[in-house]
Amino acid sequence: MEIEDALRVAESVNRQGIAVTLDSLGESVTSKEEAETAAQVYHRLLDAIAERKLNANISVKLTQMGLGLSPELAEAIAASLAEHAASLGSFLRIDMEDSPLTQVTLDIVRRLHARPELRGAVGIVIQAYLYRSQADIEQLVAEGIRVRLCKGAYKEPPEVAYPRKVDVDENYVKLSRILLASPEYHGLATHDEAMIGAAKAFAAERGIEPGRFEFQMLYGVRRDLRRKLIQEGYNVRVYVPFGHEWYPYFMRRLAERPANVLFLLKNFFRI
Repeated sequence: MEIEDALRVAESVNRQGIAVTLDSLGESVTSKEEAETAAQVYHRLLDAIAERKLNANISVKLTQMGLGLSPELAEAIAASLAEHAASLGSFLRIDMEDSPLTQVTLDIVRRLHARPELRGAVGIVIQAYLYRSQADIEQLVAEGIRVRLCKGAYKEPPEVAYPRKVDVDENYVKLSRILLASPEYHGLATHDEAMIGAAKAFAAERGIEPGRFEFQMLYGVRRDLRRKLIQEGYNVRVYVPFGHEWYPYFMRRLAERPANVLFLLKNFFRI
């Protein structure tokens, strides 16, 4: 899938009443030129989203923006994307990667968001399987930074992450409640009906309107569930990855967390 294909998908999904986030696949780059080339794809996406009046934003990995080469380079490139997004009334989501990059990613997002012209135009992803995530979310909420909460996709050691699914699920529910109770517009990224049910129940108990937050899912997965959520009045956004790097990306995810890929294959055809 290339840029035009991704934009056509976004248009199609929008017609179903569903928002989109677009991600040009690719992670660690090996040169400044590669990082700048990757960034240009996102600049083109931002312009196309505005021109076509799509309900869409972009998701970016900092290693694709040169974080492995220089944190300063990655921050400068992310800042240019955030400035572009802000100028168009759009939004930049900085994806979270494996735990050695958690702190530097948080630091960059917090610095960008602290700039008055970028406030509200940049957000982050937090992974529920990390022990540190509650403290991180409490800090982000205090600073008014929008969060996408996911369970976590990387293979992490038990020293930094919950190894048992039941503990990850429990933490996900706890963290989702902190986000739902805050005034910012957050995203709960999950295909797990138990997690979705817990969020809906908490929102109903607290009188939190469905339009105050959104559920997020991977494009093509659990289309039946996202239709149901839309019919119930909830906001839904689908994550649309595209580009030449899909195969190495898929193989890395397969090597790190086979259970995640098996889950996707199992649920992909539930229409």
